[in-house]
Amino acid sequence: ILSALTGSALFFAAQRSIRALKTVKAEHAPPQLYTWRWKCSSAVTPRITSHYTICPRDKDPRWEGVEMERFADEADVVIVGGGPAGLSAAIRLKQLANEQEKELRVCLVEKASQIGAHTLSGACLEPSALNELFPDWKERGLMAPTHDLVTPSLPMNNHGNYIVRLGHFVRWLGEQAEALGVEIYPGYAAAEVLFHEDGSVKGIATNDVGIAKDGSPKDVFERGMELHAKVTLFGEGCHGHLAKQLYRQFNLRENCEPQTYAIGLKEVWLIDEKKWRPGRVEHSVGWPLNRNTYGGSFLYHLNEGEPLVALGVVVGLDYTNPYLSPFREFQRWKHHPFIAKTLEGGNRIAYGARALNEGGYQCLPKVTFPGGMLIGCSPGFMNVPKIKGTHTAMKSGMLAAEAIFPKVTAKDLASETAGLHVPEYEDNLKKSWIWKELYSVRNIRPSFHNYFGLYGGMVYTGVFYWILRGKEPWTLKHAGLDSAQLKPAKECTAIEYPKPDGKLSFDLLSSVALSGTNHEGDQPPHLTLKDDSVPVANNLAIYDGPEQRFCPAGVYEYVPLETGEGMRLQINAQNCVHCKTCDIKDPSQNINWVVPEGSGGPAYNGM
Repeated sequence: ILSALTGSALFFAAQRSIRALKTVKAEHAPPQLYTWRWKCSSAVTPRITSHYTICPRDKDPRWEGVEMERFADEADVVIVGGGPAGLSAAIRLKQLANEQEKELRVCLVEKASQIGAHTLSGACLEPSALNELFPDWKERGLMAPTHDLVTPSLPMNNHGNYIVRLGHFVRWLGEQAEALGVEIYPGYAAAEVLFHEDGSVKGIATNDVGIAKDGSPKDVFERGMELHAKVTLFGEGCHGHLAKQLYRQFNLRENCEPQTYAIGLKEVWLIDEKKWRPGRVEHSVGWPLNRNTYGGSFLYHLNEGEPLVALGVVVGLDYTNPYLSPFREFQRWKHHPFIAKTLEGGNRIAYGARALNEGGYQCLPKVTFPGGMLIGCSPGFMNVPKIKGTHTAMKSGMLAAEAIFPKVTAKDLASETAGLHVPEYEDNLKKSWIWKELYSVRNIRPSFHNYFGLYGGMVYTGVFYWILRGKEPWTLKHAGLDSAQLKPAKECTAIEYPKPDGKLSFDLLSSVALSGTNHEGDQPPHLTLKDDSVPVANNLAIYDGPEQRFCPAGVYEYVPLETGEGMRLQINAQNCVHCKTCDIKDPSQNINWVVPEGSGGPAYNGM
């Protein structure tokens, strides 16, 4: 049995066993006291950030003598992220390898404790890519079709689509991938991009574990593992922290607009069976958001044998009022009579949130570079007016696999760089239905940036999408970075939200509890600040601390200083649901989201 295990599998299994032994040993070790204080905090600014990406370990005497060598292993292809794109790429690669009887080692790392645990979407799945990947998927038993179209005025024809819980769907994809021979390593977050001497991507390193909250090494400290590959695919999802590094390293966003985003908040309810309409799809725009705030909602009746509905609100992160709280807008929305009549008498059983790419065609970066590629929601292939991105994410992963396969299996690896550059992937994307689909709807989202807001955008969509089908000879621009859109608090009116009633609407912390979110408490906060003084001096002083409101998990709060004079920012990193909204919307662009220890985060069950 051991001879059949790969080096990575042995390493990961051994690492888990060693970590357990070291944890037992540490329980009996005397506590260590550290007196070192970083120069990156001052006497007047309380220290918040202790992560090594901000406070380097080579300048800290507590790290002297600590073994920093990492175990390394090699694969043909390494994939970061176990979502629809990453798993589709892995499956397609192994399908091609098996068809042509070629050896191909594909390794996939996922930061969640299990495949699907960090996955959240509506989700109404358009099956086009699934049909291509597994023509026989219906025989494998998956989903029930939707059958009620409620929004004929928008490009959301859902007949023939399938209501799914995306976490369950990607778990099923993971099972198919493993059956084909893909090596999947959940619970190991890709924390670092590795480079060859010529600058091409070499692979990734998983995160270190056993670091205390103050940034010092624990007795159980272990270095992460390096995974090297001929090509590395980055499918981290929306606003991936490794993708941000790659954008800068290879100037991938040189010829596109800045990405624009939204935050989606979702709940799952068990409702009265008399109100249940399996397969019913409902969408809305407008209330409770004003005409100048882009957003909408969904309510899907699942067809899983019990009366479940999935519902949520999506709010564009280019909103201007710092007093707006997406979470509280969501809670208020549920009191609309049309929604309330469905939920009354029911029980809320799940909650979560995530960011979405909304820039579309105008914001697509260059997706290939020496040694790697971007796939799925990482570059942003979501069709915004459809509120669908799973099918395009899957197709992008499949196209990447088909472009990679002949190169990585060739006897003569003809490449100008150590890491393979496969520009054919981008060429194939531009010839695919993904490109045509995104181009046809490219002007719908930016058309809402007008004096009439929502109403002007809907008129534009009615005329130019339904009549011209996106063939107008111009391309509208977005407003710019979402972080630059907030107005100073003094120019805005505070929003008075109703108190939650505990029946339809709820408070934030009880909601986060339903997400199953958990992190190791004694680790450096993964919500890092480039400068600990900025939140109070800028965000609180000018914008009245908007991170308190745009975070859907109560991570950020301003509390009085112990002296009683002034305020300080407190980061409750253990609450983080990994939505990345703070990294996107922070008006100072001072927050940098990085991965926590592997397996930390939400524990979604079919979100």
